[in-house]
Amino acid sequence: MRFIGLLAALFLAGCALLPGEAAAPPSGGPRVMVATANPLATAAGLKVLRQGGSAIDAAVAVQAVLGLVEPQSSGLGGGAFMVYYDAATRKVTAYDGRETAPAGAAPDMFLDDAGKPVPFIAAMVSGRATGAPGAVAMLALAHKAHGRRPWASLFGDAEQLAEGGFVVSPRLAGFIASPFPQAGGVDARRYFARPDGTRLRAGDRLNNPAYAETLRQLAARGPAALQEGPIAEAIVARVRQGDLPGTLSLADLRAYRPQSGDALCRPYRIYVVCTTQPASSGVGLLQGLLLLERTDIAERGPADPVAWLRLAEAERVMYADRDRFVGDPAFVDVPVEGLLSPDYIARRAALIGDRVGPEPQPGDPAGAGVRGRDQTPEPGGTSHFVIVDADGNVVSITTTVESVFGSGRMVAGFFLNNQLTDFSFSPTDEDGAPAANAAAAGKRPRSSMSPVIVLDRQGRLVAALGSPGGSSILSYNLKALVGLLDWRLSLQEAFDLPNLVARGDVFSSEPARYPAGVVDGLAARGLVFGNTAGENSGLHGVVMTPDGLVGAADSRREGVAEGF
Repeated sequence: MRFIGLLAALFLAGCALLPGEAAAPPSGGPRVMVATANPLATAAGLKVLRQGGSAIDAAVAVQAVLGLVEPQSSGLGGGAFMVYYDAATRKVTAYDGRETAPAGAAPDMFLDDAGKPVPFIAAMVSGRATGAPGAVAMLALAHKAHGRRPWASLFGDAEQLAEGGFVVSPRLAGFIASPFPQAGGVDARRYFARPDGTRLRAGDRLNNPAYAETLRQLAARGPAALQEGPIAEAIVARVRQGDLPGTLSLADLRAYRPQSGDALCRPYRIYVVCTTQPASSGVGLLQGLLLLERTDIAERGPADPVAWLRLAEAERVMYADRDRFVGDPAFVDVPVEGLLSPDYIARRAALIGDRVGPEPQPGDPAGAGVRGRDQTPEPGGTSHFVIVDADGNVVSITTTVESVFGSGRMVAGFFLNNQLTDFSFSPTDEDGAPAANAAAAGKRPRSSMSPVIVLDRQGRLVAALGSPGGSSILSYNLKALVGLLDWRLSLQEAFDLPNLVARGDVFSSEPARYPAGVVDGLAARGLVFGNTAGENSGLHGVVMTPDGLVGAADSRREGVAEGF
C-alpha cells in the first residue's frame, strides 16, 4: 500500500494524535509485546522474541501452543487472516489462510433431498463441513518473507507442553463440559476423558503425544506435513466417515495455497485503519467506521445513550451490506470500492438518526450486481493475538476452527475445522438471485474475521487489535476502535466497554456494563436489548505510547498481554 498520496490528502497540520501517542519509537518501557488468549501462548511468543525472533517467528510458536491449550478456538486444522506491518517500509500486508472448499463441493452441498437446508447442527459435525486447512500454510508463507529464526526451532514449547501435559484452564473445562455436539462426539469424549471415564475438569493435566508428533512433522516438513503423507491421509479418511461425508481429497490438500497482497486500508479521521481483503469482512468494518465518521459519535462518549445508538445504527447498515455483497472475490465481484466510496457512505449514513429506524435493507453500491439474500450461520470458535517485535514489526491475526472444537473430529492430535458451514446454506434466494457466499469448488467461505492495524499520518504504528466472535467480530472490533480513537480511552478501557451487536432487528448487549442511565436512554429511543446473556468477545491488542507499548486483553476471556 502506498501512503504518500493518501496521507497527504488526509491530514492537516496541527491535528492532535491519540493521547499519549508516540511521535517516535519509544525510548523507555516495553518495545516488545505479545497479547494472546492464553498465558502459555503468550509465554511461548515472548520466548521466541527474547531469542531474537521476529513477530512472525513468534506467531508460529503462539499458534502451535493455542492449538493445544485452546482447541475450542483455533488449531493446525483451521484457517486464519492476518495483517503484517513492516516497520522499515511502513507497509501493511494482508495474508489469507482461509480454508478452501474441495473440488467436490457444490452450491447445494448443505441442502437435503427436498432442497431444504439440512439442520445446522448436523452440518456442523459432518465431514462435509471441513475445508482444506490454511493457517499453517499462511504462517509458513509469511515466515519465508519475514522470519528470522529457523522454522524448525519454533515448535519446542508447544511440543513440550503436549508431551509433558498442561493444566486444563477453566475456559477449556467449560467447553469440555458443554452441551455443544462436538464436545459430545466420540473423538472429544475420548480425548478429554479422565482415567475413570469422566470428563476432564479445570486443574486436571492433559497430555497429547499425538499433537507432539504432528509438531515434529511440521518442524521437519513445514505445511507439507498436513498436505501429503500420513497426516493428510488421516484427514481425508476422517472427513469421509459418518453422515454427510465430505469429499475433501489428497489432491485438495496438496492444491491449497495461502494468499498475500496489499492490506485494505482507509483513512479514519487522522488515522489510517488497515485490515484484510475479502473473503474476510474487513470491508464491512471499514464501512462501519466511515459511517460513524459522518456522525457526532466522537463528540459524545460512553455515558451518552445517543453515542451507543449511533454505533448500533451504523452496525445495522454495515451488516446489511456485508451480508449481501461480500464473498470470495475469486468467484464473485465484491464491490469494495463502491461500498467505501464517499457518495455511497454519505447516502447510507443518512439512515442513522436519533431513534432506532426500520431494519435497513442492503444498498446499491457501484459494482455490486444482483445478489440474493444471504443465509449464512456463523458461530464463533476463534482466537485473536497481536505481536510486536523489537524492530517494531507487528502481527495482528485472527485464527479459527470455526465453531467449538471445529467439527469435533480429531486427527493426529488436533481438531478439524467445520469452516464450510460459513457458506450460505441456500445458494439462491426466492427469486433465484445467487448468494455472494454460496458454496463452490475451491472457494473460500466468507469470514467475519477482520484483524486491524492502525497507523498515524506518517504511517507509524498507533495500535493493533482484533477479536473472535463469529459474525459479532465486526461489532467487537468497531466498538474497540471507537473507544480508542474517538472516545480516547485506554485500550483496556475500550475493550472493557459493553459489547453491542446490532444486526437487522436484533440487539444483543451487556446491560450491566453500561454507565447509569444509558440502558434507559436507549430504550427511550427504541433500542431494547433482545439478548442480555453477555456477548463473548476476545479482544487482544497493543497500543503505542511515548512510554512504550501497552497491551490489553479482554477481561471476558483468559488472555494476557506481556512485554519487555
